[in-house]
Amino acid sequence: MAPFQIPADLHPDCAPIAFLLGRWEGRGHGDYPTIEKFEYGQEIVFSQNGKPFFFYTSRTWLLDAEGTAVRPLAMESGFWRPRPENELEVVLAHPTGFAEIWYGSIEGAKIEIDTDLVARTKSAKEYTAGKRLYGLVDGALMYAYDMAAVGQPLQPHLWAKLERADAP
Repeated sequence: MAPFQIPADLHPDCAPIAFLLGRWEGRGHGDYPTIEKFEYGQEIVFSQNGKPFFFYTSRTWLLDAEGTAVRPLAMESGFWRPRPENELEVVLAHPTGFAEIWYGSIEGAKIEIDTDLVARTKSAKEYTAGKRLYGLVDGALMYAYDMAAVGQPLQPHLWAKLERADAP
């Protein structure tokens, strides 16, 4: 794999989150009071086109005890929009019937965001709030996701370690 390089056409507003660019792959763990613990595989892609935002997609799949993919799990896509003074706006949509608006901060290679709005279709499961923490640690993208859903308060749900698979 080629070393990471900041693209020449990167919009200056996106410089604080440039470390995210590329395709990331890895494994994670999930837990919540209403479900059994599980392990999953994940691919996240951050891309850009010179505008002041990143395109974002994520897909996950359930892993068995040997680490083999069993079936697809969650997907999400959206836009990450850096703002002045190291603030961040994120807009995400999910095929399961909800959309989210997140606000947060960028501190070096650490990003912390919280939901400001969660909108659901009639058929979507109850999900009311989320908190995410992303960080670059020894070249790996680490993240944790806390969730409030199905009558449960905000608490840990997912955490993963992803390695850079492709640079932009």
